[in-house]
Amino acid sequence: MRADRVRSATPEDSAQLARVHVDTWREAYRGIFPDDFLTSLDVDTRADWWASLLQSGATVFVADVGEVVGFCSPGPAGDEGWGEIYSIYVLPGHWGSGLGHDLLEAGEAQLASLGFSRALLWVFDANHRARNFYEGHSWSLGKPLRIEEIAGVQVTEVRYEKDLGEPARR
Repeated sequence: MRADRVRSATPEDSAQLARVHVDTWREAYRGIFPDDFLTSLDVDTRADWWASLLQSGATVFVADVGEVVGFCSPGPAGDEGWGEIYSIYVLPGHWGSGLGHDLLEAGEAQLASLGFSRALLWVFDANHRARNFYEGHSWSLGKPLRIEEIAGVQVTEVRYEKDLGEPARR
């Protein structure tokens, strides 16, 4: 990981995180969700959500290249003994730059430091770009899947898993 490009987020990053979140959803999920839903995503509402999350002490890493252009949020999974990458997004203009790799590496390292030896993440089945990214970083397709309804669309999410190695001592 290039430490000069990834750092821990602060509540002051909320507006930039929201912009990344909304802009990335609009591009990555075009064709998965209706255009009117993607257009309706509100940066200000999302900024308030990020501010609340960060003020609560959540761990979020940001890719910062003079401005925040990506983020990764790791933590404990709902499945006992598993860590989870809750989300990872990088602005489309930075896809292929290595920032996603750096963020994912930071998230995995955080989970390992918390004592997790295995991790999971969920991705939309139709998001082939993300699935290829995870598979290229040694994540394997797991058995569970789930179906959710978002914006009136039923989407299938598939679970990816990764062995993080021996758990770190707390």
